[in-house]
Amino acid sequence: MALRDPDDRAASPAPREPIHRPARILRRPEWDRLDSILPAARPRPGVWRQLCASPLAVASIAVLAFLAVGGLAADVLSAWLFGVGPTTQNLRAAYARPDLWQPSLWLGADELGRSQVVRLLYAARISLAVGLGAAALNLTLGVLVGLAAGYFRGRLDDALQWLASTIRSAPSLFLLLTIAVLFEPGPWVLVAVLGLISWPSAALFVRGQTLSLRTREYVGAARTLGASDWRLMRRHLLPNLLPLVVTLAAIDVGSMILAESSLSFLGLGIMPPTPSWGNMLTNAVSALGRAPWLVWGPGALIFLTVLALYLLGDALRDALDPRLSPRSQRPR
Repeated sequence: MALRDPDDRAASPAPREPIHRPARILRRPEWDRLDSILPAARPRPGVWRQLCASPLAVASIAVLAFLAVGGLAADVLSAWLFGVGPTTQNLRAAYARPDLWQPSLWLGADELGRSQVVRLLYAARISLAVGLGAAALNLTLGVLVGLAAGYFRGRLDDALQWLASTIRSAPSLFLLLTIAVLFEPGPWVLVAVLGLISWPSAALFVRGQTLSLRTREYVGAARTLGASDWRLMRRHLLPNLLPLVVTLAAIDVGSMILAESSLSFLGLGIMPPTPSWGNMLTNAVSALGRAPWLVWGPGALIFLTVLALYLLGDALRDALDPRLSPRSQRPR
């Protein structure tokens, strides 16, 4: 066997270095195939099953569903069951005690003889609508601002943080007093005010979660393959934020209902004769010594609604967070 001359090794051509080419932008059919490879967030199976397995969650859903159906069917119930409207007055029945034999007096009557149970049904419609609308506006602004600030960072993050900190530092009560003087308080004004002064908290929360998610491996892989910023936020960041946003929404609706009731109690929210749980509680407190049963209805509904929303938010957090699932807590 012939031996190879060492000089031939030097004469041999050097190995070629790998050529690093920039990643090309994938087209839509190629992205569809890539979506099956990159792990994007999808709803965890068995969320509804875990909610149904929790007695507190089931009770919370039942209470909220009962109040929502009662508020939506207030017109039908007042016409066919109770026979009176929310503004129907009967001075002979002023401060009437609860009477189970008369449907319109199941919870008594106020100082003008108006049915307390009918007004509570109409007030549920107003209070729940204000709470849901304000929470929707709050979370929409908070998610958009927090997602943009956490993803792009830099000057945009600094500007949005400055805006959020400025709004949070403004005294809310002084702002609400100013708006009550300039505008007539009503449901839509209250929705806009509560939503516009409450979004900074949601924005800062979403920003912190986005800063953590943008460093994950699948986000870096999608960016390397040419994904645009809009696609990264819409396809990979926002779905991962949705479980946290859903939990925050349930708690936020309860906070908005409590804020609306407090403002109406102070005379800065829904104004009579439109019923809301807050202004009904105000009228009931003024007659507490003469008709204490007028406090029971609005006070109990505010307490039950806020408690049910908080318990439902806690149950959603346990069901949507994989670290809190029973399977992840089994000993290995």
